[in-house]
Amino acid sequence: MITGTLAPAASIALALVLDTTVGEFPERVHPVSWLGRMIAPFDREWSRPLVVGGIVGGSVSLLAAGSAGGVVVLVSRIHPWSGVFAAGLVLFVTTSRRLLLDTARSVVTHTATDVPDARTRLRALAGRDATALSAGQIRSGAVESAAENLSDGLVAPLCAFVVLAPVSLALGAAGATAVKAVNTLDSMLGYEHKPVGTVSARLDDLVMWIPARVSALLLAVGSPSALSTQRAWLATVPSPNAGWPMGTLAAVVDCRLEKPDVYTLNPDRPLPSVTVAHRAIQRVSRVSLLAFVLGAVLVTGLRICVAGGMKPWF
Repeated sequence: MITGTLAPAASIALALVLDTTVGEFPERVHPVSWLGRMIAPFDREWSRPLVVGGIVGGSVSLLAAGSAGGVVVLVSRIHPWSGVFAAGLVLFVTTSRRLLLDTARSVVTHTATDVPDARTRLRALAGRDATALSAGQIRSGAVESAAENLSDGLVAPLCAFVVLAPVSLALGAAGATAVKAVNTLDSMLGYEHKPVGTVSARLDDLVMWIPARVSALLLAVGSPSALSTQRAWLATVPSPNAGWPMGTLAAVVDCRLEKPDVYTLNPDRPLPSVTVAHRAIQRVSRVSLLAFVLGAVLVTGLRICVAGGMKPWF
């Protein structure tokens, strides 16, 4: 039974257990770090940046997805339980929850005791110059990062897995890995001053469109008015997706979130205090757990539907 109807849900459960107990693999052995090292040589000037960027984006995403899916296929032939474990391990590697939330909490805590240290710690979360940020702005950056990572780092790969794993665990693992690869490409190359990253940035916008809105919906559980309230601020955010979870969270905890000279969410409210920032991060933590639970329920239902007319191929 575990390797049939409940196999995808078991993989999701394993990913959550590993996230809770392990957190993250060390950087030197983390597959996402390997992916970053693969992308790094392309981060330079090119005579035809859009062509190179398109080739790199497509090739890296397909290679990463194919590698993950292939491993699950091979391991599944040893024993069905092995396939469940391999898919869960891939999902664990492609999602990020505990480490980022712990880092965000640490940044917020240090704003009350050591602002320079908090600025330094914020660099692990947000790609912005923290040199002149106030304590409130540092806390804002930590909360924004927690909200955006809920979408990019957890809901997006989980959604891909939930949609594809009912057909095959290998396909689910490949989908989650492809999403992670797209997000990694965007985080490394997707900037206005890097033409080679234009294709990666647009692909990331497309891939993250649904997860961003699903994340906002989950954050608004118990506070449904937050979804309509945050729409008034979305135009200030350059990204078509990031504003959804960030704006919803700002409405839910009733604070201002801002990236200086870029955007302001909930502008009429004060920047988050230490207490409010911790409450916001705790909200993200609970919603991330809810995402895992809902993912397991949905993937089981889809698996039952697929099993009625389509046999998984691995």
